[in-house]
Amino acid sequence: MTQQLAIKEGLFTWPADKPELLGSRCKHCSEAAFPAQDDCRACGQRDTEIITLGSRGTLWTWTIQSFMPKSPYLSDETPETFKPYGVGYVEMPGGVRVESRLQLNEGQTPHIGMLLDLDIQAFRTNDSGQQIMMFSFKAAEE
Repeated sequence: MTQQLAIKEGLFTWPADKPELLGSRCKHCSEAAFPAQDDCRACGQRDTEIITLGSRGTLWTWTIQSFMPKSPYLSDETPETFKPYGVGYVEMPGGVRVESRLQLNEGQTPHIGMLLDLDIQAFRTNDSGQQIMMFSFKAAEE
């Protein structure tokens, strides 16, 4: 089996049967952040803890990205194989908004308020043959 690595340690639980996003919460003012931060962006205290943000959120806003992303989000796509894709802000329980790639089914149009589920997928293969795993969101299965 090919080894799988998270694109960046601490973004989501991995490996996991039911992965969840990871963030931080300030122990002083309870402000939550994604990705996890050592310093609180609201009160400036340096006393945060790692929390799980869950695996289901609500689409807050979205757009279509029509250009290839830059590092570290370069995929195995080439300019010839690149296809535009949906990008949105997903509001997680507790109010943290996470920017993410959206997985859309053929003909599916996202809509604000849409329930979305976290999905971890192979994003690219590195020079050592390891699959680099990245999070995205897809329409929730009711």
